[in-house]
Amino acid sequence: MMAMMDHLLVVPVLLPLATAALMLLLGEGRRGLKAVVNVLSTTLGLAVAVSLLLGVAGRDAPAAFGVYLPGNWPVPFGIVLVADRLSALMVVLTGCVGLASLLYALARWQHAGVYFHVLFQLQLMGLYGAFLTADLFNLFVFFEVLLAASYGLLLHGGGGARVRAGLHYIAINLVASMLFLIGVAVLYGVTGTLNMADIAQKLPAVPVSDRGLLHAGAAILAIAFLAKAGLWPLNFWLPPAYAAASAPSAAVFAILTKVGVYAVLRLWTLCFPADAGASAGFGSEVLVWGGIVTLAFGAVGMLASQQLARLAGYAVIASSGTLIAAIGFDAPVLNGGALFYLASSTLAGCALFLLVELLERVRQVEVDPQDLDDGNGALPAFLDAEPLPGTNLDDNEEALVGRVIPAALAFLGIAFAVCALVTAGLPPLSGFVAKLAMLSALLEQSTPAAWALFVLLILSGLFGAIALMRVGMRHFWTAQDRPPPRLRVIETLPIAGLLAASVALVLQAESGLAYTRAAAESLHAPHLYIDAVMGARPIVRTPGVTP
Repeated sequence: MMAMMDHLLVVPVLLPLATAALMLLLGEGRRGLKAVVNVLSTTLGLAVAVSLLLGVAGRDAPAAFGVYLPGNWPVPFGIVLVADRLSALMVVLTGCVGLASLLYALARWQHAGVYFHVLFQLQLMGLYGAFLTADLFNLFVFFEVLLAASYGLLLHGGGGARVRAGLHYIAINLVASMLFLIGVAVLYGVTGTLNMADIAQKLPAVPVSDRGLLHAGAAILAIAFLAKAGLWPLNFWLPPAYAAASAPSAAVFAILTKVGVYAVLRLWTLCFPADAGASAGFGSEVLVWGGIVTLAFGAVGMLASQQLARLAGYAVIASSGTLIAAIGFDAPVLNGGALFYLASSTLAGCALFLLVELLERVRQVEVDPQDLDDGNGALPAFLDAEPLPGTNLDDNEEALVGRVIPAALAFLGIAFAVCALVTAGLPPLSGFVAKLAMLSALLEQSTPAAWALFVLLILSGLFGAIALMRVGMRHFWTAQDRPPPRLRVIETLPIAGLLAASVALVLQAESGLAYTRAAAESLHAPHLYIDAVMGARPIVRTPGVTP
Protein backbone atom coordinates (compact mmCIF):
# COMPACT_ATOMS: atom_id res chain seq x y z
CA MET A 1 0.00 0.00 0.00
CA MET A 2 2.82 2.37 0.88
CA ALA A 3 4.67 1.55 -2.35
CA MET A 4 1.51 2.16 -4.35
CA MET A 5 1.09 5.61 -2.80
CA ASP A 6 4.72 6.41 -3.58
CA HIS A 7 4.14 5.54 -7.24
CA LEU A 8 1.12 7.84 -7.30
CA LEU A 9 3.46 10.79 -6.73
CA VAL A 10 4.37 11.02 -10.39
CA VAL A 11 0.74 10.99 -11.60
CA PRO A 12 -0.09 14.66 -10.79
CA VAL A 13 2.89 15.72 -12.94
CA LEU A 14 2.56 13.32 -15.85
CA LEU A 15 -1.24 13.41 -16.15
CA PRO A 16 -1.53 17.15 -17.01
CA LEU A 17 1.49 16.90 -19.31
CA ALA A 18 -0.03 13.99 -21.23
CA THR A 19 -3.42 15.72 -21.33
CA ALA A 20 -1.90 18.92 -22.73
CA ALA A 21 -0.02 16.94 -25.39
CA LEU A 22 -3.19 15.06 -26.36
CA MET A 23 -5.17 18.27 -26.75
CA LEU A 24 -2.43 19.77 -28.92
CA LEU A 25 -2.72 16.74 -31.19
CA LEU A 26 -6.47 17.38 -31.46
CA GLY A 27 -5.76 20.66 -33.26
CA GLU A 28 -7.42 24.04 -32.86
CA GLY A 29 -10.97 22.77 -33.12
CA ARG A 30 -12.91 20.12 -31.19
CA ARG A 31 -13.34 22.35 -28.15
CA GLY A 32 -16.17 20.21 -26.85
CA LEU A 33 -13.96 17.13 -26.84
CA LYS A 34 -11.11 19.10 -25.27
CA ALA A 35 -13.43 20.31 -22.52
CA VAL A 36 -14.47 16.73 -21.71
CA VAL A 37 -10.85 15.53 -21.68
CA ASN A 38 -9.80 18.49 -19.53
CA VAL A 39 -12.55 17.91 -16.96
CA LEU A 40 -11.83 14.18 -16.74
CA SER A 41 -8.10 14.75 -16.36
CA THR A 42 -8.52 17.49 -13.73
CA THR A 43 -11.00 15.39 -11.77
CA LEU A 44 -8.66 12.40 -11.85
CA GLY A 45 -5.81 14.65 -10.70
CA LEU A 46 -7.89 15.82 -7.74
CA ALA A 47 -8.75 12.22 -6.85
CA VAL A 48 -5.05 11.29 -6.89
CA ALA A 49 -4.25 14.34 -4.74
CA VAL A 50 -6.86 13.30 -2.17
CA SER A 51 -5.40 9.77 -2.18
CA LEU A 52 -1.95 11.21 -1.46
CA LEU A 53 -3.31 13.31 1.41
CA LEU A 54 -5.13 10.36 2.94
CA GLY A 55 -2.01 8.24 2.51
CA VAL A 56 0.34 10.58 4.37
CA ALA A 57 -2.32 11.41 6.98
CA GLY A 58 -2.63 7.71 7.77
CA ARG A 59 1.07 7.35 8.50
CA ASP A 60 2.85 8.27 11.69
CA ALA A 61 6.23 9.99 11.82
CA PRO A 62 8.85 9.19 10.68
CA ALA A 63 7.00 7.24 7.95
CA ALA A 64 4.61 10.09 7.02
CA PHE A 65 6.45 10.67 3.75
CA GLY A 66 6.04 9.32 0.26
CA VAL A 67 9.25 9.38 -1.81
CA TYR A 68 9.52 8.50 -5.51
CA LEU A 69 12.60 8.44 -7.78
CA PRO A 70 11.26 8.95 -11.35
CA GLY A 71 14.58 8.21 -13.06
CA ASN A 72 15.58 5.51 -10.56
CA TRP A 73 18.81 7.42 -9.87
CA PRO A 74 20.24 7.46 -6.35
CA VAL A 75 19.73 10.51 -4.18
CA PRO A 76 20.91 13.27 -4.58
CA PHE A 77 21.82 12.84 -8.26
CA GLY A 78 18.39 12.26 -9.75
CA ILE A 79 14.93 13.81 -9.63
CA VAL A 80 13.07 13.17 -6.37
CA LEU A 81 9.37 13.68 -5.69
CA VAL A 82 8.24 13.86 -2.07
CA ALA A 83 4.81 14.02 -0.47
CA ASP A 84 4.44 14.97 3.17
CA ARG A 85 1.49 16.54 4.95
CA LEU A 86 2.27 20.04 3.68
CA SER A 87 2.84 19.17 0.03
CA ALA A 88 -0.19 16.84 0.01
CA LEU A 89 -2.35 19.68 1.37
CA MET A 90 -1.08 22.04 -1.33
CA VAL A 91 -1.70 19.46 -4.05
CA VAL A 92 -5.30 18.96 -2.89
CA LEU A 93 -5.88 22.72 -2.84
CA THR A 94 -4.47 22.93 -6.37
CA GLY A 95 -6.86 20.23 -7.54
CA CYS A 96 -9.86 21.92 -5.91
CA VAL A 97 -9.03 25.34 -7.33
CA GLY A 98 -8.23 23.88 -10.73
CA LEU A 99 -11.45 21.90 -11.06
CA ALA A 100 -13.63 24.80 -9.86
CA SER A 101 -11.98 27.26 -12.25
CA LEU A 102 -12.25 24.86 -15.18
CA LEU A 103 -15.95 24.16 -14.63
CA TYR A 104 -16.63 27.89 -14.48
CA ALA A 105 -14.68 28.45 -17.69
CA LEU A 106 -16.84 25.97 -19.59
CA ALA A 107 -19.74 28.44 -19.58
CA ARG A 108 -17.99 30.95 -21.85
CA TRP A 109 -14.30 31.61 -21.21
CA GLN A 110 -13.04 28.45 -22.91
CA HIS A 111 -14.20 29.97 -26.20
CA ALA A 112 -12.14 33.16 -25.80
CA GLY A 113 -8.88 31.52 -26.88
CA VAL A 114 -7.69 28.54 -28.90
CA TYR A 115 -5.23 27.09 -26.39
CA PHE A 116 -7.07 27.68 -23.13
CA HIS A 117 -7.32 23.99 -22.22
CA VAL A 118 -3.67 23.32 -23.05
CA LEU A 119 -2.45 26.28 -20.99
CA PHE A 120 -4.72 25.26 -18.14
CA GLN A 121 -3.25 21.77 -17.95
CA LEU A 122 0.32 23.11 -18.12
CA GLN A 123 -0.56 25.46 -15.27
CA LEU A 124 -1.71 22.50 -13.18
CA MET A 125 1.42 20.55 -14.09
CA GLY A 126 3.64 23.41 -12.89
CA LEU A 127 1.72 23.79 -9.65
CA TYR A 128 1.70 20.07 -8.84
CA GLY A 129 5.37 19.74 -9.65
CA ALA A 130 6.40 22.76 -7.57
CA PHE A 131 4.69 21.30 -4.51
CA LEU A 132 6.08 17.79 -4.94
CA THR A 133 9.66 18.30 -6.12
CA ALA A 134 12.53 17.88 -3.67
CA ASP A 135 15.32 19.74 -5.48
CA LEU A 136 15.87 23.40 -6.33
CA PHE A 137 16.54 23.04 -10.04
CA ASN A 138 13.31 21.19 -10.73
CA LEU A 139 11.53 23.67 -8.49
CA PHE A 140 12.80 26.34 -10.89
CA VAL A 141 11.65 24.29 -13.89
CA PHE A 142 8.15 23.86 -12.51
CA PHE A 143 8.07 27.53 -11.55
CA GLU A 144 8.79 28.47 -15.14
CA VAL A 145 6.21 26.04 -16.50
CA LEU A 146 3.44 27.46 -14.32
CA LEU A 147 4.55 31.05 -15.00
CA ALA A 148 4.68 30.54 -18.77
CA ALA A 149 1.17 29.10 -18.66
CA SER A 150 -0.01 31.94 -16.42
CA TYR A 151 1.26 34.51 -18.95
CA GLY A 152 -1.05 33.02 -21.56
CA LEU A 153 -3.98 32.68 -19.15
CA LEU A 154 -3.60 36.28 -17.97
CA LEU A 155 -3.82 37.51 -21.58
CA HIS A 156 -6.64 35.06 -22.35
CA GLY A 157 -9.55 36.99 -23.84
CA GLY A 158 -7.48 39.97 -25.03
CA GLY A 159 -8.07 43.63 -24.29
CA GLY A 160 -5.86 46.61 -23.48
CA ALA A 161 -6.18 46.27 -19.70
CA ARG A 162 -5.02 42.65 -19.80
CA VAL A 163 -2.07 43.49 -22.04
CA ARG A 164 -0.88 46.32 -19.78
CA ALA A 165 -1.27 44.26 -16.61
CA GLY A 166 0.28 41.26 -18.34
CA LEU A 167 3.41 43.18 -19.31
CA HIS A 168 3.96 44.26 -15.70
CA TYR A 169 3.28 40.72 -14.50
CA ILE A 170 5.70 39.19 -16.99
CA ALA A 171 8.43 41.75 -16.24
CA ILE A 172 8.39 41.27 -12.47
CA ASN A 173 8.31 37.49 -12.78
CA LEU A 174 11.18 37.44 -15.27
CA VAL A 175 13.28 39.45 -12.82
CA ALA A 176 12.25 37.09 -10.01
CA SER A 177 13.19 34.09 -12.16
CA MET A 178 16.61 35.61 -12.83
CA LEU A 179 17.15 36.08 -9.09
CA PHE A 180 15.99 32.50 -8.58
CA LEU A 181 18.71 31.23 -10.91
CA ILE A 182 21.37 33.41 -9.29
CA GLY A 183 20.40 32.20 -5.81
CA VAL A 184 20.40 28.56 -6.92
CA ALA A 185 23.84 29.00 -8.53
CA VAL A 186 25.29 30.52 -5.36
CA LEU A 187 23.87 27.76 -3.16
CA TYR A 188 25.20 25.12 -5.54
CA GLY A 189 28.61 26.74 -5.46
CA VAL A 190 28.65 26.63 -1.67
CA THR A 191 27.11 23.19 -1.04
CA GLY A 192 27.74 21.32 -4.30
CA THR A 193 24.19 19.99 -4.49
CA LEU A 194 20.67 21.10 -5.42
CA ASN A 195 18.69 18.48 -3.53
CA MET A 196 16.91 20.29 -0.68
CA ALA A 197 17.50 17.54 1.87
CA ASP A 198 21.16 17.24 0.85
CA ILE A 199 21.61 21.02 1.12
CA ALA A 200 20.12 21.00 4.61
CA GLN A 201 22.34 18.08 5.56
CA LYS A 202 25.51 19.81 4.36
CA LEU A 203 24.83 23.30 5.76
CA PRO A 204 26.38 22.65 9.20
CA ALA A 205 29.62 21.67 7.46
CA VAL A 206 29.89 24.90 5.46
CA PRO A 207 33.09 26.66 6.57
CA VAL A 208 32.92 30.04 8.26
CA SER A 209 34.60 31.68 5.28
CA ASP A 210 31.69 30.61 3.02
CA ARG A 211 28.92 31.38 5.51
CA GLY A 212 28.40 34.91 4.18
CA LEU A 213 28.13 33.62 0.61
CA LEU A 214 25.62 31.02 1.80
CA HIS A 215 23.47 33.68 3.42
CA ALA A 216 23.73 35.89 0.34
CA GLY A 217 22.51 33.06 -1.90
CA ALA A 218 19.66 32.27 0.48
CA ALA A 219 18.66 35.94 0.60
CA ILE A 220 18.63 36.25 -3.20
CA LEU A 221 16.54 33.10 -3.45
CA ALA A 222 14.17 34.43 -0.77
CA ILE A 223 13.66 37.68 -2.70
CA ALA A 224 12.58 35.66 -5.73
CA PHE A 225 10.13 33.61 -3.67
CA LEU A 226 8.77 36.60 -1.76
CA ALA A 227 8.22 38.56 -4.98
CA LYS A 228 6.07 35.70 -6.22
CA ALA A 229 4.34 35.52 -2.84
CA GLY A 230 3.33 39.20 -3.02
CA LEU A 231 5.46 40.62 -0.19
CA TRP A 232 5.43 44.40 0.11
CA PRO A 233 6.90 46.38 -1.70
CA LEU A 234 7.28 43.72 -4.40
CA ASN A 235 3.52 43.28 -4.86
CA PHE A 236 2.58 46.38 -6.87
CA TRP A 237 1.82 44.19 -9.87
CA LEU A 238 -0.63 41.87 -8.17
CA PRO A 239 -3.94 43.79 -7.79
CA PRO A 240 -4.06 45.14 -11.38
CA ALA A 241 -2.95 41.81 -12.86
CA TYR A 242 -5.47 39.73 -10.95
CA ALA A 243 -8.22 42.29 -11.58
CA ALA A 244 -7.55 42.30 -15.33
CA ALA A 245 -7.47 38.51 -15.71
CA SER A 246 -10.56 36.58 -16.71
CA ALA A 247 -12.55 35.12 -13.82
CA PRO A 248 -11.32 31.49 -14.13
CA SER A 249 -7.71 32.61 -14.65
CA ALA A 250 -7.81 34.89 -11.60
CA ALA A 251 -9.31 32.05 -9.58
CA VAL A 252 -6.35 29.81 -10.45
CA PHE A 253 -4.00 32.69 -9.65
CA ALA A 254 -5.37 32.64 -6.08
CA ILE A 255 -3.01 29.75 -5.39
CA LEU A 256 -0.02 31.08 -7.38
CA THR A 257 1.07 33.37 -4.57
CA LYS A 258 0.90 30.40 -2.23
CA VAL A 259 3.65 28.73 -4.27
CA GLY A 260 6.08 31.42 -3.11
CA VAL A 261 4.83 31.05 0.47
CA TYR A 262 5.25 27.28 0.25
CA ALA A 263 8.82 27.58 -1.07
CA VAL A 264 9.81 29.95 1.75
CA LEU A 265 8.21 27.73 4.39
CA ARG A 266 9.79 24.56 3.01
CA LEU A 267 13.34 25.85 2.59
CA TRP A 268 13.44 28.10 5.66
CA THR A 269 12.32 25.40 8.10
CA LEU A 270 14.54 22.83 6.37
CA CYS A 271 17.77 24.83 6.11
CA PHE A 272 17.66 27.28 9.03
CA PRO A 273 16.15 25.43 12.02
CA ALA A 274 16.97 26.27 15.62
CA ASP A 275 19.88 23.82 15.67
CA ALA A 276 21.57 25.22 12.54
CA GLY A 277 24.27 26.97 14.53
CA ALA A 278 25.34 30.35 13.11
CA SER A 279 22.59 30.14 10.47
CA ALA A 280 19.76 29.34 12.90
CA GLY A 281 16.69 31.42 12.12
CA PHE A 282 18.42 33.36 9.34
CA GLY A 283 16.08 36.07 8.04
CA SER A 284 13.34 35.46 10.61
CA GLU A 285 12.93 39.14 11.49
CA VAL A 286 12.63 40.04 7.80
CA LEU A 287 9.89 37.46 7.37
CA VAL A 288 8.01 38.58 10.48
CA TRP A 289 8.10 42.32 9.90
CA GLY A 290 7.83 42.02 6.12
CA GLY A 291 4.72 39.88 6.58
CA ILE A 292 3.26 42.34 9.09
CA VAL A 293 3.76 45.29 6.74
CA THR A 294 2.30 43.26 3.86
CA LEU A 295 -0.74 42.37 5.95
CA ALA A 296 -1.26 46.05 6.84
CA PHE A 297 -0.85 47.04 3.18
CA GLY A 298 -3.38 44.43 2.06
CA ALA A 299 -5.91 45.43 4.73
CA VAL A 300 -5.69 49.12 3.84
CA GLY A 301 -5.87 48.23 0.14
CA MET A 302 -9.07 46.28 0.73
CA LEU A 303 -10.59 49.22 2.56
CA ALA A 304 -9.59 51.64 -0.21
CA SER A 305 -10.68 49.46 -3.15
CA GLN A 306 -13.73 50.56 -5.09
CA GLN A 307 -13.75 47.54 -7.40
CA LEU A 308 -14.44 44.04 -6.15
CA ALA A 309 -11.73 42.52 -8.36
CA ARG A 310 -9.04 44.76 -6.86
CA LEU A 311 -10.43 44.11 -3.38
CA ALA A 312 -10.00 40.38 -3.99
CA GLY A 313 -6.41 41.00 -5.08
CA TYR A 314 -5.63 42.91 -1.89
CA ALA A 315 -7.26 40.08 0.09
CA VAL A 316 -4.72 37.71 -1.49
CA ILE A 317 -1.93 40.09 -0.43
CA ALA A 318 -3.27 40.20 3.14
CA SER A 319 -3.40 36.41 3.32
CA SER A 320 0.18 36.14 2.02
CA GLY A 321 1.37 38.67 4.59
CA THR A 322 -0.33 36.72 7.37
CA LEU A 323 1.33 33.47 6.31
CA ILE A 324 4.81 34.96 5.83
CA ALA A 325 4.71 36.66 9.24
CA ALA A 326 3.56 33.44 10.90
CA ILE A 327 6.40 31.49 9.25
CA GLY A 328 9.00 33.86 10.69
CA PHE A 329 8.04 33.15 14.30
CA ASP A 330 9.29 29.55 14.00
CA ALA A 331 6.49 28.30 16.26
CA PRO A 332 4.83 24.97 15.34
CA VAL A 333 1.52 25.83 17.04
CA LEU A 334 1.29 29.17 15.23
CA ASN A 335 2.25 27.60 11.92
CA GLY A 336 -0.40 24.93 12.41
CA GLY A 337 -3.08 27.62 12.59
CA ALA A 338 -1.45 29.41 9.65
CA LEU A 339 -1.67 26.29 7.46
CA PHE A 340 -5.36 25.96 8.32
CA TYR A 341 -5.70 29.63 7.36
CA LEU A 342 -3.86 28.92 4.10
CA ALA A 343 -6.44 26.30 3.11
CA SER A 344 -9.37 28.48 4.14
CA SER A 345 -8.14 31.68 2.44
CA THR A 346 -7.25 29.85 -0.79
CA LEU A 347 -10.72 28.34 -1.18
CA ALA A 348 -12.43 31.62 -0.31
CA GLY A 349 -10.15 33.63 -2.60
CA CYS A 350 -10.87 31.35 -5.54
CA ALA A 351 -14.63 31.58 -4.94
CA LEU A 352 -14.43 35.37 -4.60
CA PHE A 353 -12.66 35.77 -7.95
CA LEU A 354 -15.33 33.62 -9.60
CA LEU A 355 -18.05 35.72 -7.98
CA VAL A 356 -16.55 38.99 -9.24
CA GLU A 357 -17.81 38.52 -12.79
CA LEU A 358 -21.27 37.37 -11.70
CA LEU A 359 -21.70 40.31 -9.33
CA GLU A 360 -20.57 42.76 -11.98
CA ARG A 361 -23.17 41.20 -14.26
CA VAL A 362 -25.84 42.26 -11.73
CA ARG A 363 -24.80 45.90 -12.05
CA GLN A 364 -24.58 45.82 -15.85
CA VAL A 365 -28.11 44.48 -16.44
CA GLU A 366 -30.49 47.23 -17.44
CA VAL A 367 -34.28 47.22 -17.29
CA ASP A 368 -35.97 46.94 -20.66
CA PRO A 369 -39.29 48.88 -20.54
CA GLN A 370 -40.77 46.42 -23.00
CA ASP A 371 -40.32 43.67 -20.42
CA LEU A 372 -42.75 45.52 -18.18
CA ASP A 373 -45.19 46.42 -20.95
CA ASP A 374 -48.25 44.27 -21.60
CA GLY A 375 -48.59 45.59 -25.17
CA ASN A 376 -51.08 48.32 -24.31
CA GLY A 377 -48.70 50.71 -22.61
CA ALA A 378 -49.80 49.63 -19.12
CA LEU A 379 -47.95 47.75 -16.41
CA PRO A 380 -48.97 44.18 -15.66
CA ALA A 381 -51.71 43.90 -13.06
CA PHE A 382 -49.47 42.43 -10.36
CA LEU A 383 -47.12 45.46 -10.63
CA ASP A 384 -49.82 48.13 -10.99
CA ALA A 385 -52.08 46.92 -8.22
CA GLU A 386 -52.59 48.98 -5.08
CA PRO A 387 -51.16 47.48 -1.89
CA LEU A 388 -53.66 45.92 0.46
CA PRO A 389 -54.58 47.79 3.64
CA GLY A 390 -52.18 47.06 6.48
CA THR A 391 -49.40 45.91 4.12
CA ASN A 392 -45.86 46.90 5.14
CA LEU A 393 -44.41 49.46 2.75
CA ASP A 394 -40.85 50.47 2.01
CA ASP A 395 -39.60 54.04 1.56
CA ASN A 396 -41.04 54.15 -1.97
CA GLU A 397 -44.55 53.16 -0.83
CA GLU A 398 -44.12 49.70 -2.35
CA ALA A 399 -45.30 46.51 -0.72
CA LEU A 400 -42.71 44.45 1.12
CA VAL A 401 -44.92 41.43 1.79
CA GLY A 402 -44.98 38.95 -1.06
CA ARG A 403 -41.89 40.34 -2.78
CA VAL A 404 -39.96 37.33 -4.10
CA ILE A 405 -36.16 37.21 -4.15
CA PRO A 406 -35.04 35.74 -7.49
CA ALA A 407 -33.05 32.53 -7.20
CA ALA A 408 -30.00 34.02 -8.95
CA LEU A 409 -29.80 36.96 -6.55
CA ALA A 410 -30.42 34.70 -3.57
CA PHE A 411 -27.54 32.45 -4.60
CA LEU A 412 -25.21 35.38 -5.23
CA GLY A 413 -26.15 36.99 -1.94
CA ILE A 414 -25.56 33.84 0.11
CA ALA A 415 -22.33 33.01 -1.73
CA PHE A 416 -21.00 36.53 -1.26
CA ALA A 417 -21.91 36.53 2.42
CA VAL A 418 -20.07 33.25 2.98
CA CYS A 419 -17.02 34.52 1.08
CA ALA A 420 -17.06 37.74 3.11
CA LEU A 421 -17.25 35.88 6.42
CA VAL A 422 -14.37 33.57 5.51
CA THR A 423 -12.19 36.33 4.04
CA ALA A 424 -12.72 38.68 6.99
CA GLY A 425 -12.27 35.85 9.50
CA LEU A 426 -15.66 36.30 11.14
CA PRO A 427 -17.51 33.54 13.00
CA PRO A 428 -18.68 30.89 12.52
CA LEU A 429 -16.76 29.90 9.38
CA SER A 430 -13.27 28.56 8.71
CA GLY A 431 -11.54 31.95 8.54
CA PHE A 432 -12.52 32.60 12.16
CA VAL A 433 -11.29 29.17 13.29
CA ALA A 434 -7.92 29.79 11.61
CA LYS A 435 -7.51 33.29 13.04
CA LEU A 436 -8.56 32.14 16.50
CA ALA A 437 -5.91 29.41 16.38
CA MET A 438 -3.25 31.92 15.35
CA LEU A 439 -4.34 34.51 17.93
CA SER A 440 -4.19 31.91 20.69
CA ALA A 441 -0.68 30.93 19.63
CA LEU A 442 0.47 34.56 19.44
CA LEU A 443 -0.54 35.13 23.08
CA GLU A 444 2.21 32.67 24.04
CA GLN A 445 4.92 34.60 22.19
CA SER A 446 4.93 37.84 24.27
CA THR A 447 7.14 39.82 21.87
CA PRO A 448 6.50 43.19 20.20
CA ALA A 449 6.23 41.50 16.81
CA ALA A 450 3.72 38.99 18.17
CA TRP A 451 1.56 41.76 19.64
CA ALA A 452 1.79 43.70 16.37
CA LEU A 453 0.60 40.69 14.38
CA PHE A 454 -2.09 39.99 17.00
CA VAL A 455 -3.53 43.50 16.63
CA LEU A 456 -3.23 43.49 12.85
CA LEU A 457 -5.06 40.19 12.51
CA ILE A 458 -8.02 41.75 14.31
CA LEU A 459 -7.84 45.07 12.45
CA SER A 460 -7.44 43.40 9.06
CA GLY A 461 -10.60 41.41 9.75
CA LEU A 462 -12.42 44.62 10.64
CA PHE A 463 -11.16 46.42 7.53
CA GLY A 464 -12.05 43.45 5.35
CA ALA A 465 -15.54 43.23 6.83
CA ILE A 466 -16.16 46.96 6.22
CA ALA A 467 -14.86 46.78 2.65
CA LEU A 468 -16.87 43.67 1.77
CA MET A 469 -20.00 45.06 3.43
CA ARG A 470 -19.69 48.20 1.32
CA VAL A 471 -19.34 46.13 -1.84
CA GLY A 472 -22.34 44.01 -0.86
CA MET A 473 -24.50 47.08 -0.33
CA ARG A 474 -23.49 48.43 -3.74
CA HIS A 475 -24.30 45.21 -5.54
CA PHE A 476 -27.44 44.08 -3.73
CA TRP A 477 -29.16 46.89 -1.85
CA THR A 478 -28.94 49.39 -4.71
CA ALA A 479 -30.03 46.96 -7.41
CA GLN A 480 -33.77 46.95 -6.73
CA ASP A 481 -34.73 48.21 -10.19
CA ARG A 482 -32.56 45.78 -12.10
CA PRO A 483 -33.78 42.38 -13.25
CA PRO A 484 -31.81 39.43 -11.88
CA PRO A 485 -28.86 38.20 -13.96
CA ARG A 486 -29.01 34.96 -15.85
CA LEU A 487 -26.70 32.39 -14.31
CA ARG A 488 -25.81 29.00 -15.67
CA VAL A 489 -25.58 25.94 -13.47
CA ILE A 490 -21.99 25.37 -14.63
CA GLU A 491 -21.13 28.85 -13.28
CA THR A 492 -22.75 28.40 -9.88
CA LEU A 493 -21.72 24.78 -9.25
CA PRO A 494 -17.97 25.42 -8.73
CA ILE A 495 -18.65 28.39 -6.42
CA ALA A 496 -21.05 26.29 -4.36
CA GLY A 497 -18.46 23.51 -4.21
CA LEU A 498 -15.69 25.82 -2.96
CA LEU A 499 -17.97 27.31 -0.31
CA ALA A 500 -19.11 23.84 0.71
CA ALA A 501 -15.45 22.93 1.21
CA SER A 502 -15.06 26.02 3.43
CA VAL A 503 -18.04 24.93 5.48
CA ALA A 504 -16.62 21.40 5.68
CA LEU A 505 -13.44 22.87 7.18
CA VAL A 506 -15.58 24.23 10.02
CA LEU A 507 -17.48 21.01 10.54
CA GLN A 508 -14.20 19.09 10.62
CA ALA A 509 -12.20 21.84 12.32
CA GLU A 510 -10.76 19.56 14.98
CA SER A 511 -9.50 17.03 12.43
CA GLY A 512 -8.31 19.80 10.12
CA LEU A 513 -6.35 21.57 12.84
CA ALA A 514 -4.88 18.26 13.98
CA TYR A 515 -3.67 17.64 10.43
CA THR A 516 -2.17 21.12 9.94
CA ARG A 517 -0.51 21.03 13.38
CA ALA A 518 1.02 17.65 12.56
CA ALA A 519 2.25 19.17 9.28
CA ALA A 520 3.78 22.11 11.16
CA GLU A 521 5.47 19.83 13.70
CA SER A 522 6.92 17.78 10.85
CA LEU A 523 8.29 20.95 9.24
CA HIS A 524 9.98 21.92 12.49
CA ALA A 525 11.63 18.50 12.70
CA PRO A 526 13.64 18.74 9.44
CA HIS A 527 15.59 15.55 10.17
CA LEU A 528 12.42 13.59 9.32
CA TYR A 529 12.35 15.04 5.80
CA ILE A 530 16.11 14.64 5.38
CA ASP A 531 16.05 11.01 6.52
CA ALA A 532 13.09 10.16 4.28
CA VAL A 533 14.67 11.65 1.15
CA MET A 534 18.27 10.55 1.73
CA GLY A 535 17.08 7.08 2.72
CA ALA A 536 15.28 6.48 -0.59
CA ARG A 537 16.94 3.77 -2.67
CA PRO A 538 16.64 3.00 -6.39
CA ILE A 539 14.96 -0.23 -7.41
CA VAL A 540 17.54 -2.89 -8.16
CA ARG A 541 16.45 -4.87 -11.21
CA THR A 542 17.71 -8.40 -11.63
CA PRO A 543 18.27 -9.33 -15.30
CA GLY A 544 15.49 -11.52 -16.59
CA VAL A 545 13.23 -10.79 -13.63
CA THR A 546 10.22 -8.49 -13.99
CA PRO A 547 9.97 -6.12 -10.97
